[in-house]
Amino acid sequence: MEASRPADVSHYLGVFRRHWWIALIATGAGLGGGAALTSAMPKVYQSSTAVLVQAVDQDTNAQGGRTKGMVNLDTEAQLVGSGAVAAKAATLLRSPRSPIELARDVSVEVPANTTVLMVTFQAGTPQEAQSGSHAFAESYLRNREETAQNGLNQQIRTLTAKIKQLTTTLAGINARLSRATKGSSDESNLLSLRSNSQNQLNGMTGKLNELTTTTIGAGSIISDARLPEQPVSPNPMINIATGGMLGLLLGLGLAFVRERYDRRLRSANDVRDRGRMHVLAALDERTTPHFDDVLQPYGAGGRVFNRLRNEVLATLPAGDQVIVVTGASRGSASTLVAANLAAALARTGNDVVLIGAHLPDSVVEAAPLARMLGVSAVPGLSDLLAGRVGLARALQRTPRIPSLRVITTGGAATAAGLMQSQRLKDTLQTLRQQGGYIVIEAPSTASSADAQSLASLADAAILAVELRKARRPALIDAAEQLQRVGTPLLGAVVLPRLSNLRVPEPTGPAVTLSPPVATGPRPDETAVLDRDLMPPRRFPTNTMSAADKAATTQQVQRQRVADSAEEITAVIDMSGADLTSADSPSTPDGDKK
Repeated sequence: MEASRPADVSHYLGVFRRHWWIALIATGAGLGGGAALTSAMPKVYQSSTAVLVQAVDQDTNAQGGRTKGMVNLDTEAQLVGSGAVAAKAATLLRSPRSPIELARDVSVEVPANTTVLMVTFQAGTPQEAQSGSHAFAESYLRNREETAQNGLNQQIRTLTAKIKQLTTTLAGINARLSRATKGSSDESNLLSLRSNSQNQLNGMTGKLNELTTTTIGAGSIISDARLPEQPVSPNPMINIATGGMLGLLLGLGLAFVRERYDRRLRSANDVRDRGRMHVLAALDERTTPHFDDVLQPYGAGGRVFNRLRNEVLATLPAGDQVIVVTGASRGSASTLVAANLAAALARTGNDVVLIGAHLPDSVVEAAPLARMLGVSAVPGLSDLLAGRVGLARALQRTPRIPSLRVITTGGAATAAGLMQSQRLKDTLQTLRQQGGYIVIEAPSTASSADAQSLASLADAAILAVELRKARRPALIDAAEQLQRVGTPLLGAVVLPRLSNLRVPEPTGPAVTLSPPVATGPRPDETAVLDRDLMPPRRFPTNTMSAADKAATTQQVQRQRVADSAEEITAVIDMSGADLTSADSPSTPDGDKK
């Protein structure tokens, strides 16, 4: 068995190809979820007002601030959402909401290299968004003007008090000066003091006059809020696209999880990687035959089995002859592989014996090897192991491949319990001595222990794996069963699911008669006689009248009386409609086969 190889891109593409419907459903669910979320989310409208901020005497630019003009716009942007501004906006809007709630819906942006504030307000309706943006912009300007006016008034009050104080001081100086002696030092000092006080009074008076005539210009609205036409949230395109992407990712994850825990084998790569087994050959629907014939040697499927034959011959050690073909699941996969492998070996001139040890799972699949290779269904392996016929009678040469001989499964009598018999071992030993290769069509390891018993008598084994039907645990168990009995496993032959292939309708039942046997001493049963290798005679029953059928039945009965007690004459309905077989008169119980 091979070691597991790391997965490549083709593996992941194969996973997606096998489970694309999961990704599709998940993506559709994601798109639907995005649409449902969009319809369930409340609509949000926003409107913006552009405010030009002008400098006032009280403005100071913070050192290290982002803006380097006369006004620190970072500070002003924070003031827009302050409680004082929000309170004024609530008054303008006459809103029952608190100023704190209103402040949560406002945002401010400062465009680069400007002294403009973009005041944006969000609300549930376009009218509320427009009104809120304008109210906050207006409230900010009013608050800025009031703050500047309050500062100016405070300066006026301070200057007025100082002027009053200087006026009083100056009046006292004048009174003292009037009483001072002319030419004295006191008069000189008072004159100097009066001159200084008068200068200060004149300066303060001039500044007071300037403050009282100052006009406050805090800023203005240069672009008022507009009525929004479309909501900014929810965004249908973003929500639906996000939902679809999440659904796709979820679908891919579910696909890989399903692939990880899916035990079915879906491709030859699964058999090699997950089953840790060498793949000898892989067939597809184009190269897999209908279950009624072997593949033509020069067709696509025939070339696959020719390569399989070459690989088997190159792998088998010298002296190994017996190859058992078993399946990893119930079905006819091992029959197809065994028959075509035996035919490919025989076409090279090798003497090949194909032994059908796979009892059919149903009446419809009765005598598959006989139908594929054009030989008689009876006698076969069950008759040989039961002792009713010898090896010479059980061996049949195929009409189209002379070097291929077949031992079919046999009549209706079961061979269960006889796969471990000494007679089977002796039969295989006799066939080994005759030379050539022996291909055994064994039942699946999942349905019977006979595969393991037959493998113990073989030199090598091949597993037939039917995709989408065989499972990984069964494949590994089959390999372990063969390993426990010491049979080398050459590898696996991969086929598509046979139940999906079209099977042509049967042409009608046929009656197979055994040739007459001359009286006299019986030859050695282990020898192959020419009369046993004669092609069977077939009479399609769907073309016979009732009288012809009656005559044929009488002929069969007369022939049975003439034959020896060990000879078997069988009437087989290959379509599965009627299955009639009679034992010889010497059979004690007289059961029908």
